[in-house]
Amino acid sequence: MVHTLQQQEFKFDAKPKKFVVWLFVVSSTIMFGGWTSYYIVFAASKGKGHGLVLPDAFMYSTAVLVVSSVTLFLASRALRNGNKKSQQLFLWITFALGLIFAYLQFQGWTGLYRSGAVLINNNAAISLIYVVSGFHLLHIFAGICFILNTLIGSYKEIPTEKAVYRQEITSIFWHFIDILWIYLYVFLLLNS
Repeated sequence: MVHTLQQQEFKFDAKPKKFVVWLFVVSSTIMFGGWTSYYIVFAASKGKGHGLVLPDAFMYSTAVLVVSSVTLFLASRALRNGNKKSQQLFLWITFALGLIFAYLQFQGWTGLYRSGAVLINNNAAISLIYVVSGFHLLHIFAGICFILNTLIGSYKEIPTEKAVYRQEITSIFWHFIDILWIYLYVFLLLNS
């Protein structure tokens, strides 16, 4: 009986943990959907959008995120093929691209500020740009933490199912925030 209990303690079940990540993805989607809905209502009632040309840094950051999704996909594939060195390389590249994205977001905010679009002003649509990009940046930092967790796990001798779990969770979260940013960027471009 003791042997059976010990076996059950070490059995790794990723389903509940994946469910929590998916729950977070859904709740974040609802949150950002609410903000973009507010933007549409505000713009319709005032007859104006944010009226800005978005800084090029936002376009570059979008390209960086797309490339980071590709490198994270390649890391997942390398893990499935049993190539830890390639997985680690692609995780490091994804990590660096995440940091570059964060830097470009700050550059975008600087560009907005220099153009006169301050965070607190009489146009809520402009403030919303800071809110959605700021909250997205928080998601990016969380994604970077997921990447670091997966990267650290790749250097340790952890069971294969845990390594795969870490990679899957990181991929779910990172691809979600990539898709979310593409949606937000296109939304802001179309509703200026």
